[in-house]
Amino acid sequence: MFRQITDTVFASPQIGQDAIAAAKDMGIVRIINNRPEGESDDQTSGAEIEAAAKAAGMDYVAIPVTHAGFSEAQVDAMYDALENAGGPVLAYCRSGTRSTLLWALARAKAGDNPTVIASKAAAAGYDVSPIRQLIEMLAARS
Repeated sequence: MFRQITDTVFASPQIGQDAIAAAKDMGIVRIINNRPEGESDDQTSGAEIEAAAKAAGMDYVAIPVTHAGFSEAQVDAMYDALENAGGPVLAYCRSGTRSTLLWALARAKAGDNPTVIASKAAAAGYDVSPIRQLIEMLAARS
């Protein structure tokens, strides 16, 4: 259900309230929602996920990413959400791809090696090649 990118970061397609207990059992301390509200009629709302996460004692952060792409503010917000979590994090969107790509950009901005970033994403089943140039640029700036 959840794909492990690193020891402390997991990505997932859209979750429902039932996934909160599974995340809690895995030691997840923060849920990051990268899906905009109303993207599809069948998605569980962010408010429902937030309420379930908080009821389970987990933090919740919303950093919605549309298909328009990624902004520097979103990359910074994801970096902060990951760095200040205090434990394992589950990020989700429709398929998990946007969450993984945003993770990759945040790690590149932090100075991680682009090849290592791509390798970790690929091991979890995600392809960062559509944003590889941006990953390289952010990593070079740090």
